[in-house]
Amino acid sequence: MMNEDSASTSTSTSGGGGVKKFFLRLSQIYQSSLDRSTPHTRMRWVFAGFVLLLFVLRIFIYQGWYIVCYALGIYHLNLFIAFLTPKIDPEFDPYAQEDDEGPNLPRHSNEEFRPFIRRLPEFKFWLSVTKSTAIGLFCTFFDFFNVPVFWPILVMYFITLFCITMKRQIKHMIKYKYLPFTRNKPRYQRVSEVAGGGPSIGGASSK
Repeated sequence: MMNEDSASTSTSTSGGGGVKKFFLRLSQIYQSSLDRSTPHTRMRWVFAGFVLLLFVLRIFIYQGWYIVCYALGIYHLNLFIAFLTPKIDPEFDPYAQEDDEGPNLPRHSNEEFRPFIRRLPEFKFWLSVTKSTAIGLFCTFFDFFNVPVFWPILVMYFITLFCITMKRQIKHMIKYKYLPFTRNKPRYQRVSEVAGGGPSIGGASSK
């Protein structure tokens, strides 16, 4: 009797360990794929655009799931705002001085290079957009999510919300004098290149 109990216990333990190893291996493959795709920015966004195109085509062809589309648009808008916002918001920075003009990027070649650090990095932005679009596409295969609504109202409300949000974001950029984009850091010529007739050491050439 005890042998049978120990055998069943070992069998269940080995089965649980096998499932755990399977999901661990699956997560490792998933993370490895993300790591390999990190430097391929253009290809990543092409893939995200392809998934989004499939979602939009399914919405237009079957004329439904407008609630899912609206929720996805609101979520993407929040991601986009976080992508345009600096990591340390000068409006809530406790270390910022009252007379400080905020963390602005250099607007002239002779100013110090200060890269723009986003609240939501580009890779996380892409990953969130792709995953949310895939989930939205998955939801369109279930009639449970196809709630009947008058879609023009949702479109008008989304356009209004988009305009109000972007207006507030642009005012924030103007107030604290920053741009949500970083230009390439200037590269200076070597002394040997200058001796060979190149530009002077102080001259910078864009990347």
